[in-house]
Amino acid sequence: MSAYREFADSSAEPAVRGFLHEPAQPNGDGLVLTHGAGANCQSKLLIAMAEAFADSGCLVLRCDLPFRQSRPHGPPFPAMAARDRGGLRRAVEVLRGKTPGRIFLGGHSYGGRQSSMLAAADPQVAAGLLLLSYPLHPPRKPLELRTGHFPQLHTPALFVHGGRDPFGSHDEMKTSLTLIPAPTLLLEVEGAGHELLGKKANADLPFRIVQAFQQFFKQP
Repeated sequence: MSAYREFADSSAEPAVRGFLHEPAQPNGDGLVLTHGAGANCQSKLLIAMAEAFADSGCLVLRCDLPFRQSRPHGPPFPAMAARDRGGLRRAVEVLRGKTPGRIFLGGHSYGGRQSSMLAAADPQVAAGLLLLSYPLHPPRKPLELRTGHFPQLHTPALFVHGGRDPFGSHDEMKTSLTLIPAPTLLLEVEGAGHELLGKKANADLPFRIVQAFQQFFKQP
């Protein structure tokens, strides 16, 4: 079993704050994992995902974005999104100093979107992306697509999406992923909403995601 501990690094700005999941049998890889707009790094989904990846041998940094460090509640401000991406970059740098292998970047909803935007601007920031419930468009507003950076995304990405997610259907996701020049994989989770994990449903989902991730990001 893996173990985790509280972690903070304020040696540079933005600060990095969250929890470090250390595997019992490390494989050398690392994953920065962060949350959506209405949550923090203590969400049920992030904890389950971090534990599953750590059990597979990956060092995981489950962290709060800068906007959540500044305010315990409330959504992020669009004008501050660049600072959140700066926080992701810092988290990657911190994790890179702790493990010798590949560093992956990802998150749920808003966190995943900011991760993909950072990777589109800097393809070297991470070896790959894990995007949980990418918020393709606001609910009931299918024309307001958040895909402007997709044609610049050259980082391989695994998308995990629920069949009942109001932020985008599976068909909408499939169409949008054709805009991305990098390799992509869409893992469809039938019956799941935006949070992916229900009270009882999809209890094995973290394990399935890890399996898909390992297959998609095989060591070259």
